[in-house]
Formats: sequence, C-alpha cells, structure tokens
Amino acid sequence: MKDILTELEDRRNDARLGGGQKRIDAQHGRGKLTARERIELLLDEGSFEEFDMFVNHRCTDFGMENQKPAGDGVVTGWGTVNGRMVYVFSQDFTVFGGSLSETHAQKICKIMDMAIQNGAPVIGINDSGGARIQEGVASLAGYAEVFQRNIMASGVVPQISVIMGPCAGGAVYSPAMTDFIFMVKDTSYMFVTGPDVVKTVTNEVVTAEELGGASTHTKKSSVADGAFENDVEALAEVRRLVDFLPLNNQEKPPVRPFFDSPERVETSLDTLIPDNPNTPYDMKELITKVADEGDFYEIQEDYAKNIITGFIRLEGQTVGVVANQPMVLAGCLDIDSSRKAARFVRFCDCFEIPILTLVDVPGFLPGTSQEYGGVIKHGAKLLFAYGEATVPKVTVITRKAYGGAYDVMASKHLRGDFNYAWPTAEIAVMGAKGATEIIHRADLGDAEKIAQHTQDYEDRFANPFVAAERGFIDEVIMPQSTRRRVSRAFASLRNKQLKNPWKKHDNIPL
Repeated sequence: MKDILTELEDRRNDARLGGGQKRIDAQHGRGKLTARERIELLLDEGSFEEFDMFVNHRCTDFGMENQKPAGDGVVTGWGTVNGRMVYVFSQDFTVFGGSLSETHAQKICKIMDMAIQNGAPVIGINDSGGARIQEGVASLAGYAEVFQRNIMASGVVPQISVIMGPCAGGAVYSPAMTDFIFMVKDTSYMFVTGPDVVKTVTNEVVTAEELGGASTHTKKSSVADGAFENDVEALAEVRRLVDFLPLNNQEKPPVRPFFDSPERVETSLDTLIPDNPNTPYDMKELITKVADEGDFYEIQEDYAKNIITGFIRLEGQTVGVVANQPMVLAGCLDIDSSRKAARFVRFCDCFEIPILTLVDVPGFLPGTSQEYGGVIKHGAKLLFAYGEATVPKVTVITRKAYGGAYDVMASKHLRGDFNYAWPTAEIAVMGAKGATEIIHRADLGDAEKIAQHTQDYEDRFANPFVAAERGFIDEVIMPQSTRRRVSRAFASLRNKQLKNPWKKHDNIPL
C-alpha cells in the first residue's frame, strides 16, 4: 500500500512540474506566472479540485510518443471565488508551448459540459501557441469542440477569458465568444494571423504588440474588455467581477451586505449640470455617487469613451449601468458606442441583471464615416437590445435627450419601467437652434427674429415637462435624491415578470 501511495505522490509531483523546472524559470523570466500559480491566485485558498491530472496525448507521429507529460498542457478543475463555485482551465505554456491537442481539448470540454450541467461560470486562462501541429486535423477538431461548448454555454453561464500569453489563429475564437475578455499588458496578444503572415501577404511590417496587444484590443478593436499591468492584478480583477455576476441564468445575481443608506442625499448633484448647456461634465461622478460605497466596476473603459458601461450595487444588489459621457464627443452615440452598449445590455438581460441608464445625448454623431460605416444598423443594435430586454429598466435623463437618440436610450417607449428626468433635462426632437432654423426658415436673414424664435423654442421645449405631460417621463426628480429614487425603483421591480413572444431566437441587426 505504501508503494502505491508513494507512486501516486510521485506522479502528482511530476504533473505539477509541467514542462520542468527550466521552463518554469523561463516563464517567470518573462514576467508570467505558471498555470497552477494562476489558479491558486484566482481561487479561494485550498478550494481547487483538479480533474484529469494524469491525462496524456495520444499522438505517435514525429517522435511525440517519447514525450508524454502528464496533464497535456492544461490544468482543469473547479473551485470557489469568495465561496461561490466556478470551473476553470489554465493552459500551461511550459508543456509544448500550451498548444492544444485532442486530449487537451477534451479536458476543457469536460469542465465546460459540467459547468453548463451544474450551473457555474467558466473562467479560461489562455496561454497557448495554438493548435499542436504534430496532431494536424485532430487539434483543429479539438478547437471546434471547444467552440461548440462556448456557443451552448452562452447566456446559460457567465464565461470569462483571461489572455495571459499568446493567443493566435483559431485559438482566438473561443475567447471571442465568451462574455468578458481581459488581457495583460506587454505579455499577452491576440490575432488571427501573426506579424510574419501579415508581412508576407500585405507587406505591412507590424509587431505582435501593435497587431494584437492589450492596448490595440482595449482601445481600437473592442475585442478585450480590460487590460492590466500583470498576472496578479488581472486575476484579482476577475475575482472582483465574479462577485457581481450570478452563477447561471436561473439564479439572481448575488446580494452582499451594504453599509451605505439607500436614503443618502447627495446635494453636490444639484450643481453637477453646468449653466451653459454646451459645457461638459463627468458622468462618472453621478455613477459613483449613486452606487453603494461609490464602487463602480467599469467594462471597456478605454473603448468608445462617449458611453460608459459597467456594474454597481444598489442595496447590495448588482445593477448594470449604461451612461452617456458628455466629456467625449458631447455624449453623442456613434457606431462604436452603440455596439459597446448593445453587447453590455444583452449580457445583463441574459443574466437577469437590472439596467440603470443615465442619459445626456444630443443625438447620433453626424458624418460620412459614420454613415458609410453603417451607423444605421449599428445604432439599431442598441435600440434592439434595449427593446428586447425584459429585466428591470430605470432611466434618468440628466440633460439632453434629442431625437432618435432619446428613443434609443431606454425610453418609456422601449418598455422602460421607471423613466425619471432631472429639472435640467431637455427632451426634444433637436436642439433649439437647429429646430428654429427649420421652422422659421423665412426669417433666417433677420438675426433678431431668429434669436427671439430660438428663445421661444427653448422656453417651450428645453425642459422635461412636455414629455412628463404625456406620461413619457414618470417623475421629474431632484438630482440630490437620485440614489434614493433609483434604489426604490429597483426595489419595487424585484418581482417583475415580463416575457417576450415565443421565438426560436431573434434576428438582431448584426
């Protein structure tokens, strides 16, 4: 018996070493943690239960039968994050560069199947050279099996991808189908074709970092939701995100103790809106002053900054926030901001997370680049996302809500539950100047008359009361009471029941 126990311990020690101490040292030398170190940081101490520690690959070509490290380049299992169950896989770059083989893929598929069956999030830590070339089409089949699980799990359990090394070729499509992607600055990158192929085909000379680094994907492409300085920070932020999310689509998001009165009054909000309607202000100030303890977890902070998305808590309960940002492009909606917000709204709707919308939008961004780029279709994505969402929706209009953009931003007409406006709100078809020049075109040569007409239009329409008279606004509220009114609104909606007509699925304008 003692011999068997000794053998078990020896085998476990071999498996834990992955590709060997030399390669572990090389991994550390690049400023990266090993697959197992990452899992230890991500999960609660001592909670990790590993699967398939002794699995080997089955390849016999190119001398591969002589190299059969236990685990085959990926560590899989389950554990807890602050006591709540998650499934996790972590690719091991020290074993064949973390490349994906048939058995490597089977290990990942096994825990994804279990996650769907048992209703818990999947967190994938990617650090891989791609498909294992020695296995040829078997490794490609492995990728497709993983992709199919990503699709089946979508909207059933949250999926989070953490890119902590190379992720290239077909490997990028699995993270792309997950709900959130985080990257590590300077050590991770994602692209379908690498710099060498790009140079060969297009003659463009580009580095891996420029082509698919963290900065590229958080600022330009919107592929990634956040970038962090190192592995430790990235994993800490993933733990923080998991705390906001439900385990699956059958559960409500977690409720945690809160020490911030829902009745709290913020008098400083009464002066948040500048006297000049064209002067910007920071919408994040309103978000943090409404949130429990000022805690705001922003998603895609560096992309399409004219709209803000992220999570807060109200009375300890998770709420998704979508807010126009007047500091950037005057808060206009455009292609990028519409896509960013639409994806976020749909995620919240998948997982029964209520949505708070803070509106200050003068319209859609004009210009040929927007029209040629399909702003009509992309803007319709956000409209569609809000309209199909059945979760509680509370909207607060702080200043401008003009034209079609007023409709799009969770208006009463898109089944908004509570639609509030501040006294500073202006809800109209367009700004006073543009409206006056159309209505009183005959007086365009007379500056004095135009000025009077503009003033008359402002007096009549540059306020929230015309909309309130029609019931499109439920209440005009004092800015200082926003936290109290919004908290009470969401509290009253906790048992909301709303179902869309039966359909196989909708056809959102992609």
